[in-house]
Amino acid sequence: MTKVFIQLITVGAISLVTACNTATTDSKTSDNAENKEKASFDLTAARSAIDAANAKFMDGIKRGDSTAIAALYANDAWALPPNMEPVKGSAIAGLWGAVIRMGIKDAKFMTDEVTGNGEILAETAHYEMYGADNKLLDKGKYVVVWKPVNGEWKLYRDIWNSSMPAAK
Repeated sequence: MTKVFIQLITVGAISLVTACNTATTDSKTSDNAENKEKASFDLTAARSAIDAANAKFMDGIKRGDSTAIAALYANDAWALPPNMEPVKGSAIAGLWGAVIRMGIKDAKFMTDEVTGNGEILAETAHYEMYGADNKLLDKGKYVVVWKPVNGEWKLYRDIWNSSMPAAK
């Protein structure tokens, strides 16, 4: 009986040691895969892509081209403008068309921070909107969540609000 008991303890100990070694190896393999993914993602390049998309957005406003602006959004995007319900998908072109018809002639987007990974990015920034004769009509802040679509970063969620005093 004692011999059987010792054999059971020995087998149990060997199983435990083997399981721990396997878990450690699996953990190291998982950590290595995560580190390789982090190493292969280039946040600086992603930031450059966002800067380029923002330049296209500002150009679209200058040209009064809401279709070009909407093309920068993912098909399942949401725009979350102030004092309105969310605007989704293909309706985003109409939203920016209305903004342009309100007299917005130019915009400046100034990115403060971009953070994230190869699957999703968050841009925190501020903006200025101008009308005729370069008159400042609005300024505020925004957050855009970006996602890759067919190798290109697209706006996925876009929320902004004014820093100007409320109209009386």
